[in-house]
Order: sequence, then structure tokens, then C-alpha cells
Amino acid sequence: MNGIDFFFDCSSPWTYLAFHNIQPLAQELGAKIRWRPFMVGGVFNTVNPTVYESRTNPVPAKRAYMIRSMHEWARWTGVQVNFPPKVFPVNSVKVMRGCLVMDREGKLAEFARAAFEAYWRDDRDISQDDVVRDICSSAGVDAAYLLKEISRQEVKDELRANGDQLIARGGFGSPTIFVGADMYFGNDHMPLVRAALEKSR
Repeated sequence: MNGIDFFFDCSSPWTYLAFHNIQPLAQELGAKIRWRPFMVGGVFNTVNPTVYESRTNPVPAKRAYMIRSMHEWARWTGVQVNFPPKVFPVNSVKVMRGCLVMDREGKLAEFARAAFEAYWRDDRDISQDDVVRDICSSAGVDAAYLLKEISRQEVKDELRANGDQLIARGGFGSPTIFVGADMYFGNDHMPLVRAALEKSR
């Protein structure tokens, strides 16, 4: 069976939903998830700059529908999503580098979950060191170790390389899911991810 490449940035609510939904699906079908943290802003700047225009001049009806859909998906998924009124978009670089560090330690899922919850449930600014420390505490991670590791150049380079690889594979945002060479964008494509995994068994 093909594994799953899950390219993600914690700054996206749809990624928060997909992050929760992909894990039981992978477990059910016996598929391994390869977590691929990246910075979605860098990808937007390179291949998808229209995102910024849509934020500056949103279509009111489309925005209202998007928010309603997000909350319906959250109820279906069983998570709490509150659009952060204080800081949006957020600079997620520290937690995304942290995800890379924790992947090596086998604790990425726990750390990423705590980061998603801090931002999308609790409206906390995950760009701040004190918030990152609290995320570490929630995930059972040594904060001093993580904050030291995320300053290493090799971690910075790997995060950038993940974004470059996503672009090279045709991606343009978060979450992007690959099953083999097949790409799926967004939480709402989870049924197609399931179908692709079942086909590859």
C-alpha cells in the first residue's frame, strides 16, 4: 500500500481538521503517514498569491459560507474551531520548525495537536515563545530543548525544502495530501484519499 505524504502548516483551520481526520483513516487502512511540515506563506508567495487578494477583498457570501462550512466540519470531526480574532494570519514558523524536531523524536502528532489547539481553539499567538513553551508542556516536550533545536540552520533548511518539494509536486496550499503521485488538496477531499488508499492495497 502507498503511504501518505501530509504537507501541512498549523496556521490553517482546514489543516487542523484534516490533521485530525487523516490519522484514524490511516490507522484503519494500515497506511503510514509521512508528516511534511512547511510554511504555507512561502508557497503562497511563489505560486498562489491570489490568496492575499481574497483576504483583502473577500466575497461576503463566499466568506459566510466558508465559516459555516468550517464549523460544520469541526462538529463532524469532533474538534472545536474558533476563528482567532486577535492574530490572523499568524507566523507559525516556530511551531512548524518544532514539528520537524518532534518528528525525529516520534512526538510530532502530539506537538502539532497542541499547537493547533492553542491557535484554533484557544486563540493564542503561536509565534510567541511563551505560547510555544505552553504547547511543549501540553505535548510533554522539553521546551528548552525544542527552542534551541529550532534555531539550527539544518531545521530551517529542511522546512524550506519541504515547501519547495510541495511546489515541485504541484502543490499550492495546506493541507496537501499525496497518495503515491496523486495529490489531494483540502480536508474535504478525505473520501478521495480513502479511495486512493483502498485502491493501492
